[in-house]
Amino acid sequence: MTITAEVFDQCLQNEPRAQEALYQAYASRMYGLCLRYTGSRMEAEDILQEGFIKVFQHLTSVHSKEHLDGWICKIMINTALTHYTNQLKFKNDESINFDTFDTTISEDALSKLSYKELLRILQGIPAGYRTIFNLYVIDGFNHKEIGEILGIAESTSKSQLRKAKITMKKILTRIL
Repeated sequence: MTITAEVFDQCLQNEPRAQEALYQAYASRMYGLCLRYTGSRMEAEDILQEGFIKVFQHLTSVHSKEHLDGWICKIMINTALTHYTNQLKFKNDESINFDTFDTTISEDALSKLSYKELLRILQGIPAGYRTIFNLYVIDGFNHKEIGEILGIAESTSKSQLRKAKITMKKILTRIL
């Protein structure tokens, strides 16, 4: 996802055609990122639109075009997290005894999944689990950072990740 320096400069000048070009260059990838954090396509679309509003409002804070990719990803992740914290609460499913499950998921099982199948599994787990799984496994945050981002204890982040893995493993054993 790259745009030319000229398009970047025009975006800084609020040129609509350049903004459309930037949107078109990043929308598909950012939509996929938003889908990972939501339970529906409609929510992902809302987050994507809200995220791009923030991108265009704050584009002047990007120091150079070379930093644009990471900066847009960060905006979208933060927008998805804000959406999550405003809409949902972490749910503890007391009906499952999580201590009896092995939380490891074999790489062989994961390698058999397409991106769409993994996305469907992620969307099928509770929002709290999904958010922690995305932040830790996919986006590379540690539990301390996740706790600070979401305003939860580090131990809660660890617990939610464990439960996410257990829930995903149960789904995987049914479909594989």
